[in-house]
Amino acid sequence: MGSLPPSSLDFSQGSIKNGGSSDVHQEISRDNLLNLFKSQQDLLNHFFKHLDLSQTLDFSRILLSTSGTVFFTGVGKSAFVANKVSQTLVSLSFRSSFLSPLDALHGDIGALSSRDVLVFFSKSGATEELLRLVPCAKAKGAFLISLTSVSGNPLAGVCDMNVHLPLERELCPFNLAPVTSTAIQMVFGDTIAVALMAARNLSKEEYAANHPAGRIGKSLIFKVKDVMKKKEELPVCKEGDLIMDQLVELTSKGCGCLLVVDEHYRLIGTFTDGDLRRTLKASGEAIFKLSVGEMCNRKPRTIGPETMAVEAMKKMESPPSPVQFLPVVNEENFLIGIVTLHGLVSAGL
Repeated sequence: MGSLPPSSLDFSQGSIKNGGSSDVHQEISRDNLLNLFKSQQDLLNHFFKHLDLSQTLDFSRILLSTSGTVFFTGVGKSAFVANKVSQTLVSLSFRSSFLSPLDALHGDIGALSSRDVLVFFSKSGATEELLRLVPCAKAKGAFLISLTSVSGNPLAGVCDMNVHLPLERELCPFNLAPVTSTAIQMVFGDTIAVALMAARNLSKEEYAANHPAGRIGKSLIFKVKDVMKKKEELPVCKEGDLIMDQLVELTSKGCGCLLVVDEHYRLIGTFTDGDLRRTLKASGEAIFKLSVGEMCNRKPRTIGPETMAVEAMKKMESPPSPVQFLPVVNEENFLIGIVTLHGLVSAGL
């Protein structure tokens, strides 16, 4: 489907008068909405078909080889794009920052040096604030690159390099609101960011280190020792202790189990609240004379403190049946902690 002419890009089935006042019925039809998305798709396809790959490659290589910081700037909606692309690069371990053209002329340009690159996002390339910034940035020795969509624009003429971002028209029926141009800028900037990421061979672990609060980051950063309950919080008992004498310990630590240890604090086994119910059902009053050691599981699943926390969750869920906790032991089988499913979920894993 070709791009729709401005007259066909209607937002409702009927015309809206009086500035869209509340006394006029307003509606968005399914067909008009679908046509708008198809039109935007066509406009983006125009960008992809006409983008100069040689310019784009040169631009990417300059950013990759920069020894300083890659600054991005823009005005209006382009400023939001510039800031977002900069933040994407920062999250990928690149030195990058957004430079407000207004603030730059009032002191912030002091951050620029001859080792840096300054990238201008501008649809028209004629924005006064950006043009005023150019001679000041050149005086600092920075390398200037413009990303523009209008051919022969003044900004492209005064920068060290220009990349043309092909724009057929805005999706706006008046060809005024910057909706397609900013979409193109965002697609271009984020795609370049991923290209730089690949060129630097950024590992998943390095990416996660920059996103410690997210689930991906936590799964690649947190180890069992970071999320486990430690000694003072453990429901510990000896194998000779009577089951009935350890009920408070079993229920008060929030682990749903007892960790049975010897006199040297080596793990012998585990006794769960499920074991308590089964023992009570099978033994009746005889439970008062039974020791924990007689009824505990002497081959429990365990895990080491240096294991990734996400692996602990996988081990809990593995066959033959899921468990709610894992004792944490060192190489000599000394008990050092416990990791619970509740604790892993609470940590965001």
